[in-house]
Amino acid sequence: MKRLRNLAVALVLSLGAPSAHAANVLIVLSDSDHLDLKDGKVFQTGFYLNELMQPVKALRDAGHDITFATPRGTAPSVDKTSIDKMYFGGDQAAMKASQTQLDELGLLSSTASPVVSLSRVEQIGYDHFDAVYVPGGHAPMQDLLVSPELGKLLTYFHEKGRTTALACHGPIALISTLQDAKGFTAQLERTGAANADGEWIYAGYKLTVISNREEEMAKGLLNGGQMKFYPQTALEQAGGEFSKADEPFAAYVVTDRELITGQNPASAPLVAQELLKRLQ
Repeated sequence: MKRLRNLAVALVLSLGAPSAHAANVLIVLSDSDHLDLKDGKVFQTGFYLNELMQPVKALRDAGHDITFATPRGTAPSVDKTSIDKMYFGGDQAAMKASQTQLDELGLLSSTASPVVSLSRVEQIGYDHFDAVYVPGGHAPMQDLLVSPELGKLLTYFHEKGRTTALACHGPIALISTLQDAKGFTAQLERTGAANADGEWIYAGYKLTVISNREEEMAKGLLNGGQMKFYPQTALEQAGGEFSKADEPFAAYVVTDRELITGQNPASAPLVAQELLKRLQ
């Protein structure tokens, strides 16, 4: 009888306890290790360490599954200037832990990286994924904003109302959903202004991205070079409703419908928090 009573109690507890749901999160990174600047100059870049690894740690700690992808399925690159404790609140140990975890994942390996291509993601099926996350660093400005494969994926997520999170330069990837993303960006490069050819699916969305002011303050990183245009300008020209933190480089996140956007490196942990809320 005692054994039966214990089994009954255990059954009641299991039925009353919330069931843990392990979500599948797709993290999309750039294939590029550089950004083409004005006047033929080139800036060596990639993803920002904290913008990738702080959300990765949060997702893994919560028990969620992660798939990494780039447009062509080649290994991504880390922006070496982002390997700095200032992006981890001055915590050297946290920075080192992120480096260690990145090494363990093998993402940067040219021969053994686990990343898959976006065409492979489509083969797996977009419905396999509960959310997508795009970290920043300057690299998304090189390829993600004009990737038709990414545009197709993001359009699907938009139509299904599925969580789409992006941080710092990452939100520039939303431009990929334009009917003519390459024409739009070429027009921006030439004139500093552009018209979206057709209705942008995120027109009227409240969002954020690294601000023009922050770009100006941080342009010393480009070693005398100059970006062809800033992501804030691109998103505003496309029809987004941009807002920013009161102070440059302060953490700031905007959520609107399925979209979660973070302004800068300091915003990555807040983006991760909002993402985790959606996955509960």
